[in-house]
Amino acid sequence: MRSIFISIMTFLMMTACTTAPEVNIGIVPAPVSVSVKEHGRFALGDNITVKAASEDLLAPAAVFAEQAGRILGYVPEVMSGKSGRNAICVSVDPSLEKEEYRLKVTRSGITVRGGSGQGVFHGLQSLRQVLVECKDAGALPLMTVEDRPFFGYRGMMLDVCRHFSTVDEVKEFIDILSMHKVNTFHWHLTDDQGWRIQIEKYPLLTEKGAERKETVIGHASKSREYDGKPYGKGMYYTHDQIRDVVRYAADRYIEVIPEIEMPGHTLAALASYPELGCKGKGYAVATTWGIFDDVACPGKDDVLRFFEGVLDEVIELFPSHYIHIGGDECPKTRWKTCPYCQERIRKEGLKDEKELQSWFMKKMEQYINSKGKAVIGWEEILEGGVSPTATVMCWKHPEIGIEAARLGNKVIMVNSQYSYFDYYQAEDTSKEPFAIGGYVPVSKVYSYDPYDSLTGDDRKPVIGVQANLWREYIRDMSHVEYMVLPRIAAMSENGWSYDRKDYEDFVLRMDGLRMLYDINGYNYAKHIFN
Repeated sequence: MRSIFISIMTFLMMTACTTAPEVNIGIVPAPVSVSVKEHGRFALGDNITVKAASEDLLAPAAVFAEQAGRILGYVPEVMSGKSGRNAICVSVDPSLEKEEYRLKVTRSGITVRGGSGQGVFHGLQSLRQVLVECKDAGALPLMTVEDRPFFGYRGMMLDVCRHFSTVDEVKEFIDILSMHKVNTFHWHLTDDQGWRIQIEKYPLLTEKGAERKETVIGHASKSREYDGKPYGKGMYYTHDQIRDVVRYAADRYIEVIPEIEMPGHTLAALASYPELGCKGKGYAVATTWGIFDDVACPGKDDVLRFFEGVLDEVIELFPSHYIHIGGDECPKTRWKTCPYCQERIRKEGLKDEKELQSWFMKKMEQYINSKGKAVIGWEEILEGGVSPTATVMCWKHPEIGIEAARLGNKVIMVNSQYSYFDYYQAEDTSKEPFAIGGYVPVSKVYSYDPYDSLTGDDRKPVIGVQANLWREYIRDMSHVEYMVLPRIAAMSENGWSYDRKDYEDFVLRMDGLRMLYDINGYNYAKHIFN
């Protein structure tokens, strides 16, 4: 029955734009329902306006008008108002859920109603896809779209530590997320290879910790050759720049979650303030990729005070509900021989170094909670026990996500075998840009089941999905675009349309997004379009 429905809908949508050349109208991620009339149209003239029913909708209306201008050839005027001919009228409907929307195209105009400004913005992004597919036909079909997301959390992570992105490039990344109805930008700001956020209390973090003396050439696992070129001087975000990015994201209804890695992946911090480590000396910002034995020392009270000082400034800058505190890939080698760590284990009655990490992470969570925020950590925060109020980001072992869900922790699924966009998109890598390895084509991303083997009530703690872009080998924005697009569309449909996925139909519906990629000049992989 579903395949028959899809065939009928595809036929109707392909013939609905007028007698002009056939147009395949498809919205990604898949809406809950689309109904298209066989006759009638809304003409795309040069006098379309965008009318906002309330003042708070003027900002999203303006963002959309600028986006529509790239399609229509002119930027529609934005004004206050609830109705009008040849107008796109946007309004909030309290009867709808926050991210839910209703899009209706009639002969006289277009209406977009959302449960909030965010719902309105999602509806406008769907309209954007319809516009680009029908621009050559000069008219839109008469249609009604009803839509809402399945998962509340739909995220994408960008690593700016290994290779940096300018503020304008970060904004472009946010534009890509909003186009795909991704509502969370996870910003990976600190790591072994560079500290990328200004902390006024600790200026050496960016004076020393932002720059490495050189970078490994080729795959780190196979090469010990280096380029001999310093990288990262001045490559960090000031407080004002971060506020600018957060505002830009908010105008597109995207929450920005900062990540401050601890207690592992902290070499850049240790190089800046050596007393934070167990040895207390001999640290340098990492010049290669991997996992390093030198990590922050949880046995020293000053280390707790340091991270609290960092978090104070981070929390002031980011209005997000969550703060991500890392917790992954933290070797315990130094802790086993560190007198400070061993004394902490003895004093706190801990069983081992794993429980020491758990003790440290719980201390950080308590501090963050005291500031009115919640914590996300990678799955390793489960080692040695975890607070039931922490949200776990499961990336490596699906069974850990299952365990966390059954413990009652909220879980975000980021399975690396499906959701790591630093992996290759083709089996034949000879014509692909350099990547870390692996093979994750669009079809594999799409096939991911975030519920894995969870059933019934065990599914409730899973709040959403995310994809990650680690940038050991991804140097510039063109490469970022290629690795993300169009895989982010498949991830988006996993999160937004989990209960209505169909891969063959998804590929058909991708034409509109592909046109938007072209209009915006994005560099994207074309495997599914061949």
